Amino acid sequence: MEASIMDGPKRRCGAVSGLTTVKNPISLARLVMDKSPHSYLAFSGAEEFARKQGVELVDNEYFITPDNVGMLKLAKEANTILFDYRIPVSGYETCGAGVESPLQMNGLPISVYAPETVGCVVVDREGRCAAATSTGGLMNKMIGRIGDSPLIGAGTYACDVCGVSCTGEGEAIIRGTLAREVAAVMEYKGLGLQQAVDLSSSTASMMARLASLLCPILERLLMASTVMACSGAVLLKMVSWRLESGSNLLLCSIMT
Repeated sequence: MEASIMDGPKRRCGAVSGLTTVKNPISLARLVMDKSPHSYLAFSGAEEFARKQGVELVDNEYFITPDNVGMLKLAKEANTILFDYRIPVSGYETCGAGVESPLQMNGLPISVYAPETVGCVVVDREGRCAAATSTGGLMNKMIGRIGDSPLIGAGTYACDVCGVSCTGEGEAIIRGTLAREVAAVMEYKGLGLQQAVDLSSSTASMMARLASLLCPILERLLMASTVMACSGAVLLKMVSWRLESGSNLLLCSIMT
């Protein structure tokens, strides 16, 4: 599991990867930010830091559910990687913390889905933003794979003007440094949040489509050379909110 958190005004951040026994990875990410001289800890080093900080630990079996075992079996049989966007059988009425979003997937509001990735963006009454993202990663991913969620600037970013948390195809989000891209467009172009999200997402999708078109051509030209290119099928789902000055609303909580 992996997670990251960022304090916008001070640009402080903390991130963790490769956790197997930490019950709440986002809590450890915050401790990395607040209690260590570093910004990112991973695998055994992160687990050791968790023990020293006294965070709640559990057996790895705690994270194994019948649903996930079934999905992993399907993924292995198909020799593929699965995104986990199952619709919860109950409680979906309250998903999204009451925030309406125009984004849809498969004809349904994005807020009714229960993805493995949890994003949180908050702003206090003084307009200071913070963002955090936590995930279990892709189903049937390679051992050692790190996604966008713990990477500051890719899956998580916060600054003076906005906070961004992303989920979707992690490799595409990483290539586009998507969270930072949205913030940069707002900072330097003066665009609003929705415009910045639309522009950044479309740019990332265009880059992926271009790579998918060029790849066969390059393969023919270079013959035996190996060509690495972006995936042509990009799934980008932005989870980002910017609240008006004076608001004091906690959209959701993934911190203990």
